Amino acid sequence: MPISAPSPAAADPAPVFAALGDRTRLALLSRLSDGGRRSIAHLSRDTSLTRQAVTKHLRVLEHAGLVENSRVGRESLFCFRPAALGQARSYLDEVSCRWDEALGRLRAFVDG
Repeated sequence: MPISAPSPAAADPAPVFAALGDRTRLALLSRLSDGGRRSIAHLSRDTSLTRQAVTKHLRVLEHAGLVENSRVGRESLFCFRPAALGQARSYLDEVSCRWDEALGRLRAFVDG
């Protein structure tokens, strides 16, 4: 059972999965998951990460659509965008459904 690419109408979930595949980015999302906007300085506080490292990770999350950046004066503020996770979850639900159907066909064949 080949797994096809997402339908053309669906957003490509690969950048989301790639972004979530890093422990540091998961930690940044966790800190932003309360809906607040945070600066790079705030997000790098109480960590061993430099502001440059945090910025690099935030850019990956932003490219994946998981965070949004807004400027307030000279400061960049980042906030969590849960819609990208919803799209990734929909993709996983679709793949799960296909596997369930394939397992059902296998079970019917074995029992049959």
